[in-house]
Amino acid sequence: MSRYRRPLAGPAFFFTVVSYRRRPILCNESIRLALRSAIEMVRAVHPFSIDAWVLLPDHLHCVWTLPAGDSNFSVRWLKIKRWVSICVRDDFRDQRLLTRSSVVRRESTIWQRRFWDHRIRDDVDYGRHLDYVHINPVKHGHAKRAADWPYSTFGRYVREGVYPADWGGAADLSEMDYE
Repeated sequence: MSRYRRPLAGPAFFFTVVSYRRRPILCNESIRLALRSAIEMVRAVHPFSIDAWVLLPDHLHCVWTLPAGDSNFSVRWLKIKRWVSICVRDDFRDQRLLTRSSVVRRESTIWQRRFWDHRIRDDVDYGRHLDYVHINPVKHGHAKRAADWPYSTFGRYVREGVYPADWGGAADLSEMDYE
């Protein structure tokens, strides 16, 4: 197993956030830039560290560590998703996809309404979730190896010596116990 260095701050969480109706739009440059901007803005007011990240066409996974005593990730995601939706609405809002409920709630057609979260329990759980984040492009057939996918923190972990550069191919995927 790789050598993970667990942050010492507050609680860590794993998230899955999905695009509206799984539209394959999230790797589009304007969405990526809006997402980066939104994260910077939100972190300035509501700090958190990004321990792992992968952006795929129709969803993203990440692991965040929040400050000690703070577990309010919902407000962070609300603001991030809202800012991205505002920034790219002219290019990605599709009126045909809106339901009566989404119109009433003033929702966009960028994001699914909710997200999935999991509080990281311990170092083993942390390591498994980092592996899951980084192997995901291989799992979904977007890359042959984790290093081949550009929208991920995998390169950072290679530079830090946590993963070998050749980690995350089909052989590694078959050894993992993820669905």
